[in-house]
Amino acid sequence: MLDLAILGLLHESPMHGYELRKQLATKLGAFRAAISYGSLYPTLRRLQAGGWITESTGGEPQATATATAPPLLTGRRGRVVYKITAEGKERFQELLGSAGPETYDDAGFGVHFAFFARTDRATRLRILEGRRRRVEERREGLRDVLQRAAKQLDAYTLELQRHGLDACEREVRWLEELIAHERSGKPPEVTP
Repeated sequence: MLDLAILGLLHESPMHGYELRKQLATKLGAFRAAISYGSLYPTLRRLQAGGWITESTGGEPQATATATAPPLLTGRRGRVVYKITAEGKERFQELLGSAGPETYDDAGFGVHFAFFARTDRATRLRILEGRRRRVEERREGLRDVLQRAAKQLDAYTLELQRHGLDACEREVRWLEELIAHERSGKPPEVTP
C-alpha cells in the first residue's frame, strides 16, 4: 500500500522524503500514515530500482566562486527530490485498478480511498462494497461478543466493545451513502 501512496503523491508533484512523509500524514491521516523513515526510504529505493521513480539532488547551494577561485566547501548536502517516471505513472494506475481483499482492510482501504478521484467508478464501487462487507462482518462479531460475554466483561471493557460497535455501524451507514452516490454517478456531497 505504501507504493500506491508514494506513487500517488509523486504523481501530483516531485517531493523530498520529509515532504512525502508529511503529505502522507495529511492525505491519509496521522493514524493511517504512521510511517517511519525506516520504511519510507527502503520503499523509495525499491521504487527507484523498479524504474518507477527517479531522484535528483535539489537545493544545492549555489557556488559564489569566481572563475579562478575554487568553489566554497559546505557541509550541507542538497535534498534528494523524488519524481515519478512514465513507468511509475503506469504502475500507479495499475495499483489503483486493483480491488482485491487487501483493499477492504483498514490500511488498504484508506490508501485507495485517498486516491478515489483518480479511480474509475467500477473499481470504486467494488472497493466500497468489499469494505462494507468487511465492516459488517466486524460489526456482527462485536454484536456476538456483546451478547455472549456481556455479563463476563467489566464496565470499561463493555463500553469499549460498544464503542467499536457504534463505530462499525457509523461506517456502514457512511459506506452505504457512498455506494448510493457511486451508483447514481454523482460524487459525494462535501459538507464543511
